[in-house]
Amino acid sequence: MSAGTYAPRPGAAPLSRMIAAQTALETRMLLRNGEQLLLTVIIPALLLVLFGSVDIVDTGSGDPVDFLAPGILALAVLSTAFTGQAIATGFERRYGVLKRLGASPLPRWALMTSKTLSVLVTEVLQVVLLTVIAFALGWSPHGNPLSVLLLLVLGTAAFSGLGLLMAGTLKAEATLAAANLVFLLLLVGGGVIVPMEKFPDAVASVLGLLPIAALSDGLRDVLQHGAGVPWGDLGILAVWSLLGLGAAAKFFRWE
Repeated sequence: MSAGTYAPRPGAAPLSRMIAAQTALETRMLLRNGEQLLLTVIIPALLLVLFGSVDIVDTGSGDPVDFLAPGILALAVLSTAFTGQAIATGFERRYGVLKRLGASPLPRWALMTSKTLSVLVTEVLQVVLLTVIAFALGWSPHGNPLSVLLLLVLGTAAFSGLGLLMAGTLKAEATLAAANLVFLLLLVGGGVIVPMEKFPDAVASVLGLLPIAALSDGLRDVLQHGAGVPWGDLGILAVWSLLGLGAAAKFFRWE
């Protein structure tokens, strides 16, 4: 037996392993949180079943679920990447969790990467669940899956940046109130359930520049109408992504 076989080897784990472990932890914490689960999974699913089964909102010609399913997918991205992440990160910042994690061997940028990856994992579960429900309601999607994937990724980046910006600059209680208020306002005015055509032209033009409107309209163009790559909506999401992530990186406070 050679000398030093049992000698300790102090040091941090490889960066990829640290990110993977933190991502798994963030995902478990999110899925175990009842309030977050209600916001990210149950509410979008209930809205899809309710408005897809009962003729409450005039969604135009065709099956209502064909209009509603893309909007609910956009709402799921909003609820996870923006509302849920903003609230969770805001309270982690208040209780000093982020400060302590920032002092660990895991770099701060890697911690934010883990949070983003956790959001993506949760969104995959959301998309699978909502797709199954939509198919059960008679949904008939069209279009290129790659366009859908690109829209979802850019939408996630846009909402994630805005959520981290809010969590890193406001107090936790203010983040809680503001994130839920924005969620409700965008649910009504973001083209998720109510068609943008129902709003006055001037209002619709302004609302169309919001990331939720760009995401829901882009998904609807592809999945309902079989359109090609929605470059206009992708451009809006790209701008919001750059603005949100850039502002979050500059103004985020860890304590």
